Amino acid sequence: MSTDIANVATATRSIRNPVLAGFHPDPSILRVGDDYYLATSTFEWYPGVRVHHSRDLVNWRTLGGVITDRRLLDLRGCGDSNGVWAPDLTYHDGQFHLVYSDVASFASGYWDPQNFLVTAEDITGPWSDPVKLHGRGFDAALFHDDDGTSWLLSMSADWRPGRDRFGGIEIQQYDRAARSLVGRPRILFTGTPVGVTEGPHLYRHDGWYWLITAEGGTSWEHQVTVARSRELFGPYEVDPDGPLLTSVGRPELRLQKAGHGSLVRTQDGEWYLAHLVGRPYSPLGSCVLGRETAIQRVEWPADGWPQIAGGVPADEVVAPDLPAHPWPAEPDTDHFDAPELSLCWSTLRRPATADWVDLHSRPSHLRIHGGQSPVGRQAPSLVGRRVGAMHCSLETVLEFDPVDHRQLAGITAYYNTLNWHHLYLTRADDGRTALELLSSDNGRRTPYPELTVDASGVDRVGLRAVFDGPVVRFDYDLGAGWQRLPVDLDATILSDEHAALIIDGEPAAWGFTGAFLGLWVQDLGGDGAYADFDLATYREQ
Repeated sequence: MSTDIANVATATRSIRNPVLAGFHPDPSILRVGDDYYLATSTFEWYPGVRVHHSRDLVNWRTLGGVITDRRLLDLRGCGDSNGVWAPDLTYHDGQFHLVYSDVASFASGYWDPQNFLVTAEDITGPWSDPVKLHGRGFDAALFHDDDGTSWLLSMSADWRPGRDRFGGIEIQQYDRAARSLVGRPRILFTGTPVGVTEGPHLYRHDGWYWLITAEGGTSWEHQVTVARSRELFGPYEVDPDGPLLTSVGRPELRLQKAGHGSLVRTQDGEWYLAHLVGRPYSPLGSCVLGRETAIQRVEWPADGWPQIAGGVPADEVVAPDLPAHPWPAEPDTDHFDAPELSLCWSTLRRPATADWVDLHSRPSHLRIHGGQSPVGRQAPSLVGRRVGAMHCSLETVLEFDPVDHRQLAGITAYYNTLNWHHLYLTRADDGRTALELLSSDNGRRTPYPELTVDASGVDRVGLRAVFDGPVVRFDYDLGAGWQRLPVDLDATILSDEHAALIIDGEPAAWGFTGAFLGLWVQDLGGDGAYADFDLATYREQ
């Protein structure tokens, strides 16, 4: 079952949350005519900025990513959870406008963000060359005012020791014809005492300017804050009843981390909020699935403030009064018959170019040319897909003839360069082809030599990785049926919470991406090794 198509009860006309399961954070929602689009963050993974499509807010399909090549963004050397943060999708004068941040760091109070803008007449492209905007902060977003002007908003970063790193929301005019920022920037809103004010989106409604921001950080204290003003530049008053949406203080809720929202109005004048959530495996525990996208119904009385029932994220909400529009289900098995990778796949730090991802040399096979080691950040060879359920699996059939211990190919349960489990074929010192298991927990590698399996003389090896709640297990098939490796591995090391590392009050590492299941090939000697994968089957239970 696809992680990108919500499994919903259309007969009751309800939205079942999350609508985008697995790693789909920071949603920017947009309606153009009868079509709804959601853009989500991708960080160090290509294609960047995944876009999803619906006609009823209930059923969603992925359209793939916008940033498909290095012309639009170069992620070589990108750190874990750096890269593409918080895209913003708008539509004006017959063009889609996509703003995205490329964040290069978050150490010692620095982010080194650079914001870009691309445009297209169709959501599927082609997209223009990127316009380089400012680097003063991240979470940039465009607002198109009724008078025809356009404005760029973002959080305003302050690197200075002792200062608030989140210096408020700033605004600057964007000249669409000149494709450049004009005038001076100014601070629009400094946030509430909750702090960590970011993720701005601005709307015009009922004679007011409405500023939606994310506050409290992207974890358990996250919230959606609403402020309004009669004038574009303020002053902005905050909703006296508190946040529009939050999970703070409600550990019993299934959906946690509720925040970073954006609004959309239906054809019939109904309002909805798309926002970020997490589903911990235990109360305030590990979110292996990462940060996901949910949708809430918003009531907006005339002359009043927008409201969500209870101010908390609901598992199920009333859908808009629109015709049901389900999409065909994604097949469980990818036989690699298409000329390009299926939309369910992503690649780590480099686009899926023919020099390492080959779907042509051997029909109905994916040939992956080996890349760097697990810590390499320039040219890894990992093709992965998002983990969308607590209980799921990825199964493949591998053909690989390694010549030495520097050549490895197999299947992985992966979070980032420091946290992963990998079952792979390689060549042992005695010349045998060996099936080995290796895990990394915050960079501390654990081999399992007692579990090594002799795979000599076997041309085709079945491999399977299984997520079973907090446990990861691996299976293999050398031709005599499936066998399980007798070890339960910790799935929770593949979570946002485990990846985060704070040293002396500063983030030395962060976790924003959620877990992946993937096909991984390493050629540490640069000798031209490749592996052929005959199929890949993903199932959720």
